[in-house]
Amino acid sequence: MKVLVPVKRVVDYNVKVRVKSDGTGVDIANVKMSMNPFDEIAVEEAVRLKEKGAVTEIVAVSCGVAQCQETLRTAMAIGADRAILVETDAELQPLAVAKLLKALVDKEQPGLVILGKQAIDDDCNQTGQMLAALAGLPQATFASKVEVADGAATVTREVDGGLETLRITLPAVVTTDLRLNEPRYVTLPNIMKAKKKPLETLKPADLGVDVAPRILTLKVSEPPKRGAGVKVPDVATLVARLKNEAKVI
Repeated sequence: MKVLVPVKRVVDYNVKVRVKSDGTGVDIANVKMSMNPFDEIAVEEAVRLKEKGAVTEIVAVSCGVAQCQETLRTAMAIGADRAILVETDAELQPLAVAKLLKALVDKEQPGLVILGKQAIDDDCNQTGQMLAALAGLPQATFASKVEVADGAATVTREVDGGLETLRITLPAVVTTDLRLNEPRYVTLPNIMKAKKKPLETLKPADLGVDVAPRILTLKVSEPPKRGAGVKVPDVATLVARLKNEAKVI
C-alpha cells in the first residue's frame, strides 16, 4: 500500500513570531523555518506503518516555494521513500492546497493519506477535511492511534468527551493529533541518504489547479499585551471589580 503524506514548511515553533510594521502579515525574513510539528507526526506514523509491513511506499508532498525542498528532505530523512513538490510563489490557502492534493491523489492512487490536523502558522484545521470531501474519501480526524489491516483502518480519535474509535475503509484520509506518536530523531546518515532520494517538482498548472487566493487578509496585528495584576484587600472588592471593571460576572 502507498501512503501520501503532505507536509508544510512553517516558522519554527521555538521562534517568537513578529508582525510586519505595515500589518500585512508575519515577518519571515531571516527566520528559522521547519516542518509543521503535526506533519512530522504524520510522517513518523507512516514510517511506523511501513515498519509493521502494512505500507510499501511513502510519498511526501509539499506545496509552496522552492525552499520547501528542505522540508521534503527532512521527511525523507525520517523515512519517506520519495517526494513531490508543487512549486508556486502564490499565497496558498487551505482550499487551494486541498485541490492540489486531490490532483496528486488521482495521480498517485494512494491507499492512505495521512497529514497533520492543522498547521501552526494559520491554525486553519481545514485541509484534511477539504481533501476528503473533494476526493470522496472517508476521513478520521484528530487521530491518537492508527491501525491498518484487511483493507481498513481502525482510528482512535480525540473528541471533547474523551476518545472515539472509528473503522474506515481504505483509501481514506487521516489527520494526526499530538498524542499519536513522538517523531524519531533524524540521524546524519539518514540525512545524507535523503539527498539521494528522488524529488519531483511540479507546477499547479501541471495538475490543472487554480491556486488564486479566495480570501483577502486585511490586517495582521499582535494580541494586546497583558496588563499587570493587582492585589485586592478582600473578596468583596474582588467581586466588585470583576462585576464593574472586568464585567465578567
